[in-house]
Amino acid sequence: MSVHDRTQTEAPTPWLSRPQSIRVLWIGFAVVLALTVLAQLFVHLHAHFALEALFGFNALYGFLSCVGMVVFAKGLGFLIKRSDDYYGTDETDATGTPDGAGEGDD
Repeated sequence: MSVHDRTQTEAPTPWLSRPQSIRVLWIGFAVVLALTVLAQLFVHLHAHFALEALFGFNALYGFLSCVGMVVFAKGLGFLIKRSDDYYGTDETDATGTPDGAGEGDD
């Protein structure tokens, strides 16, 4: 087998799985976030409360809301978690009969 044949059989790495692509995405997201926060310097906000008038409040509020949702989801997962054998053991199939039962019973 030649080197050329071997490279054709290997699947190319997906774009989102490459470390360089992930780094580019993180940098891009950080730049967009920074530009969004800096845009607050040029846009007049109509704040209803004094806290809303603080610089970067919307970004901080969004971040803390996201963190709160993740913490809530983790807590909910611990609350409603089931044991690994909740649906039965590996010896039974979806019908509840042991694997292989009924095969060859002609």
